[in-house]
Amino acid sequence: MEALTTNGITVSVETQYLPAHSNQRAHKFIFGYHIVIENGSPFTVQLLRRHWVIQDADGQLREVEGDGVIGQQPVIPPGDSHEYASFCNLDTEIGKMHGTYLMKRRDDDSLFEVAIPEFKMVASFKLN
Repeated sequence: MEALTTNGITVSVETQYLPAHSNQRAHKFIFGYHIVIENGSPFTVQLLRRHWVIQDADGQLREVEGDGVIGQQPVIPPGDSHEYASFCNLDTEIGKMHGTYLMKRRDDDSLFEVAIPEFKMVASFKLN
């Protein structure tokens, strides 16, 4: 598990290779990831946007931006957390991701970014 805290918000990520959804011959490798966003700040915050940087083993970079996460813009009170699961497809057996969330403090509508830690995605058969 990878974790990083920015402005009192801790983002933790766990990944797993999904062989049932992957196709090695077609160079399609699917990885699931589970994210926990914990609000350790004294403020209620709302996640507005996400920005991902995804890199595969060939060095190919792509960026993904959008509103919220999995169709939601969760509000997270102090001491609470939000969890979600998603996936990423790669053309190689190994890759990595990192990014940021754009958050808003609900008390004064100020915006700030929270870093998503870099995490690696490795197909399980590459570890043997």
